[in-house]
Amino acid sequence: MALPEQMKNMSLPVIGSPLFIVSNPDLVIAQCKAGVVGSFPALNARPAEVLDQWLTRIDTELAAYKAANPQAEVAPYAVNQIIHPSNDRLAHDMDVCAKHKVPVIITSLSAPTQIVPKVHDWGGVVFHDVINVRHAKKAIDAGVDGLILVCAGAGGHAGTQSPFALVQEVRKFWSGPIALSGAISTGRAVLSARALGADYAYVGTRFIATVEANADQRYKEMIVDSGAEDIFYTPYFTGVHGNYLTKSITGSGLDPHNLPERGKDSMSFGSGQIKAWRDVWGAGQGVGTIEDISPAGEVIARMRREYNEAKAALCG
Repeated sequence: MALPEQMKNMSLPVIGSPLFIVSNPDLVIAQCKAGVVGSFPALNARPAEVLDQWLTRIDTELAAYKAANPQAEVAPYAVNQIIHPSNDRLAHDMDVCAKHKVPVIITSLSAPTQIVPKVHDWGGVVFHDVINVRHAKKAIDAGVDGLILVCAGAGGHAGTQSPFALVQEVRKFWSGPIALSGAISTGRAVLSARALGADYAYVGTRFIATVEANADQRYKEMIVDSGAEDIFYTPYFTGVHGNYLTKSITGSGLDPHNLPERGKDSMSFGSGQIKAWRDVWGAGQGVGTIEDISPAGEVIARMRREYNEAKAALCG
């Protein structure tokens, strides 16, 4: 299967992953202008009416930038939709995405059986998050255009399988686009994902430590100051296994190795004073390669240099 036409005008095969709370129009626009797919969760736009405003701004600013820079490689943007009964905004948010003909929809949790036809109707494509072969096959049956393999070491909700295992197993039955997630923070890692059989690298944590990201400055600095050993994997905070910065757990007054009991379906704890994502921060094992907080465009330019240098070195 060929790569989607919508995703061919890119300077680097990278999709910026949608980061809860953190991703905003500033970050998405900067990513797209630099030639990688920028994305955000629809639920970041609050209240629901703000989603239309965000998409109008992104469409307008990217169109103006393309007109002023006709030779520039301006990547498309993506919106992440959570397919779960708890997301009572899904129908509304999909209608807004249809209005703007969002080029890429990234779906999470349930297979997007009802979503795919709607996106195809307006000419968009759908990529779906999966952590194992079973989920991948369900997504393919739903008609998705691409798979996002969320492997061990990825930030936030992540799987446990090695990319060396999952990519190669999925490639036995899927020839379509694959984006690979898991500790990818440098251009060399992007090239490694390509060599492994993925078409794109799915990069999240690296973009938290950027000027544009809507993240607490302490969060950004903690990423810079952390290494892989500072990442803690647990289902405690949301009920789904995920990777978090250990320092943010201890900073919230909790012992990661002796966590108190909490409500099964609650996303807050400590009498509701501490909340997942707001107070306890997600990050992937690639934090050890992140050494500064820079504008997203500079981060991408650096990754592009690293990618090209590594490619040239391998090709002799």
